[in-house]
Amino acid sequence: MSLNFRTGTLLALLLAFCSCQTPQSTLHPMGPASGRIATLEWIVLILFCLIAFSVLVLLFWAVMRRRGTLDSHAPWNEGGGQSWILIGGFAIPFVVLTFVFVYGLEAMSGYPMHDGGVKPAIKIIGHQFWWEIDYLGATADKQFVTANEIHIPVGRPIDLELISQDVIHSFWVPLLHGKVDLVPGQDNYIRIEANEPGTYRGQCAEYCGEQHARMMLLVVAQPEQDYQAWFDQQVQPAEEPTGQEAMHGRDVFMGAACAFCHTIRGTGAHGAVAPDLTHFASRQGLAANSYPNDESDLEAWVTHAQSMKPGSEMPDLAEFNGANLRALVAYLKQLK
Repeated sequence: MSLNFRTGTLLALLLAFCSCQTPQSTLHPMGPASGRIATLEWIVLILFCLIAFSVLVLLFWAVMRRRGTLDSHAPWNEGGGQSWILIGGFAIPFVVLTFVFVYGLEAMSGYPMHDGGVKPAIKIIGHQFWWEIDYLGATADKQFVTANEIHIPVGRPIDLELISQDVIHSFWVPLLHGKVDLVPGQDNYIRIEANEPGTYRGQCAEYCGEQHARMMLLVVAQPEQDYQAWFDQQVQPAEEPTGQEAMHGRDVFMGAACAFCHTIRGTGAHGAVAPDLTHFASRQGLAANSYPNDESDLEAWVTHAQSMKPGSEMPDLAEFNGANLRALVAYLKQLK
């Protein structure tokens, strides 16, 4: 074996192992439900490898013990081989598939999707192409709406209600759970839990249109104390802007079409067709986490959204420029 071949093989194996270390890998679970799913994946993978290897060994054995030429063969009606068909074609597949089926049912029942007697903590509404996140507190003063970013406490199961506003979507955070569809006219549920603090990336896993690939969401798992501080901050209305530029930016926002589409609690903006912006600056991403939430990307998103995410409902607002654009961005960046 040449050195180049060995080097190439080692590099290919290294690349294969490294490719499993991704933000959306199902092989490195960070929650109880994803742990069960990962165990099932490993069992199926190992069974597949063992069966595939056994089949290859049998094929090699059959080739090596063959005698004569390809022109000579036994009569077609000679019979024989029924035991191979019975064992290899029926008995073994029946045992393997039954085992996988029963274990899969046990894994599903061990971590229920939702307890029907418990009110969901969060309602997630799928839109083309973003996620509306409604926190359903026990009282009105504990309820608020955000977008594209879910915060949960570490080590506590959280029930989510999943609905769609338009077409079929699919909620999938691979490190925490499996996929559950959002179907128009039907409420589905899922229970997620994170073992460790961190930011877990999710994705719409059902093709829903032109920007399906950029319909992402983040699940931020925090220690209980940090989560409660975040929650208490989110239920508050937007703070009054400070500084002349930000105050001017608020006037620009309220005087434009922005206030007809977006809501900013504590102001006159009560739009219901686009993400709630009350605490917009506290989020990590723009356009369903397609871009980082920084000033340069925000300026580009406000003025040329269709070039950044074609097909989204956010229109190009080229009328914002110069001082007005800078003031508007300054105001939005204060909404923490």
